[in-house]
Amino acid sequence: PAAFLMDEPLSNLDAKLRVQMRAEISKLQRDIGVTTIYVTHDQVEAMTMGDRVAVMRRGELQQVAPPQELYDRPENIFVGGFIGSPAMNLLEATLERQDGGLAVALGNQRLRLDDESVGARPGLGDYEGRKVVLGIRPEDLEDASLVDAGPDRRRLSATVDIREDMGSEVFVHFG
Repeated sequence: PAAFLMDEPLSNLDAKLRVQMRAEISKLQRDIGVTTIYVTHDQVEAMTMGDRVAVMRRGELQQVAPPQELYDRPENIFVGGFIGSPAMNLLEATLERQDGGLAVALGNQRLRLDDESVGARPGLGDYEGRKVVLGIRPEDLEDASLVDAGPDRRRLSATVDIREDMGSEVFVHFG
């Protein structure tokens, strides 16, 4: 065939069989070398099996990109919050000038944006003084008591509400 069309082929399988079948379909797809359009609501399937992933919301295309690009450079808040597990932390902030650079104000706390982040987003300065949504991936947060001391402007203070021990990971929910 010129293409395979698959509509949620793994949705009714248990977790262990899903992982096994995901690997089998990926291997088959690679061996045959045929284009496959694969519909799923499971982002793990999309991210692990797709060369390019189309994210849709209410029938409207939000972004099409390779999986890592979706994760690293989401086009909008929906894609940023949807892609990734656990989800990206989305916080309302105000963008302001601080010590010759840009910072986000989160309540009474300030978080200085590094030069690399600002340089990668040249239009960011246009939002100075305006409300923005700050996205922080969970793996980019660390417990400050467990890492080398850095400048306070790169730290946020929060109270832990819930701690979930997941074996190799610990999920922390804070307010």
